[in-house]
Amino acid sequence: MPVLRPLTLGPYQVWPPVVLAPMAGITNVGFRRLCREQGGGIYVCEMITTRALVERNPKTLRMIAFGDDEKPRSLQLYGTDPEITAAAVRIVVERNLADHIDLNFGCPVPKVTRRGGGAALPWRRRLFARLVRAAVDAAAPSGVPVTVKMRKGIDDDHLTYVEAGLAAQEAGVAAVALHGRTASQRYSGTADWDAIATLKQALDVPVLGNGDIWEADDALRMVAHTGVDGVVVGRGCLGRPWLFADLEAAFNGRPERRLPTLGEVAATMRRHAELLVDQFVAGARNPARGERDGCTDFRKHVAWYLKGFPVGGELRRSLAMIESLAQLDDLLGKLDPTEPFPVTALGQPRGRTNSPGKVALPDGWLASRDDDTVPEGAEMDDSGG
Repeated sequence: MPVLRPLTLGPYQVWPPVVLAPMAGITNVGFRRLCREQGGGIYVCEMITTRALVERNPKTLRMIAFGDDEKPRSLQLYGTDPEITAAAVRIVVERNLADHIDLNFGCPVPKVTRRGGGAALPWRRRLFARLVRAAVDAAAPSGVPVTVKMRKGIDDDHLTYVEAGLAAQEAGVAAVALHGRTASQRYSGTADWDAIATLKQALDVPVLGNGDIWEADDALRMVAHTGVDGVVVGRGCLGRPWLFADLEAAFNGRPERRLPTLGEVAATMRRHAELLVDQFVAGARNPARGERDGCTDFRKHVAWYLKGFPVGGELRRSLAMIESLAQLDDLLGKLDPTEPFPVTALGQPRGRTNSPGKVALPDGWLASRDDDTVPEGAEMDDSGG
């Protein structure tokens, strides 16, 4: 069992040293509460774009929502313009919207990288350093810690993670998280934990490892292999929010791991849907509409929860089309509650998987590393990825 201390992020001591990665359309208030009910850590809301925040986009402002008992409140920002990023951070701290800000430099989605944002931006090292410094300086008067999350680089021929990590440290960030894949890998192959170890050895600030943590014991193995100060969990918790209970047990040196029966999974599904309905009803003028929207939002989770269980296709399809909690209750009642957890599903990738591919970049992006011009059109008008 690796010996760890609580993760220090500014004034916050986080135990266990676990961070829920922001995932578009997933890590909303309801899902974060469900995960927090399982175990401790930091639970990051969906990605917020700096331009949308500065321009007071109504959808974006609605997305910046936290539970009353959520502490610290963690917000991820995506930006490419240092001035706009600084303005967005000032809004966050002046309006007390969050207690921790993470900067996104890891997104590999083509619509982001072709504009020079996300995982593409650290290649322009001067622009990267300016942006991080602007965010840290804007947050400093309020004591709000700023962290960065990034990938190894654009591809194996254009790696940036050590240089970017050092630049972020010099700019004053509280921690650096590294997903051990390049942008060209997307979510394919295996994460490079050796790269995470290299970054940990290069930096003095806390380093967090991300990539291929499907089970709690994977987190322990990553810590032992890399020496990181904590782990970031994304796809591994999809349909398995109890992973955070396992992670808490693992980091506290306890051996228990949850293998819920189908009946216990059904109860978790019901709780998840209920929390989403509560979230959507709170923001709706019509409670019936709020319930329908909450159930609609839940549908995407059905396949993840039932992964590996012997549940017929018709019942799966019906569960993925619910419009009310009453419908959900009726359908969940048709599941065999005694069905044991499919252990063959343990350690298997969850969520999106895809093939590696060439990264879409702006014309001439690789020609100069020291051009700190803000990419034209890189700022995005809406949030959530």
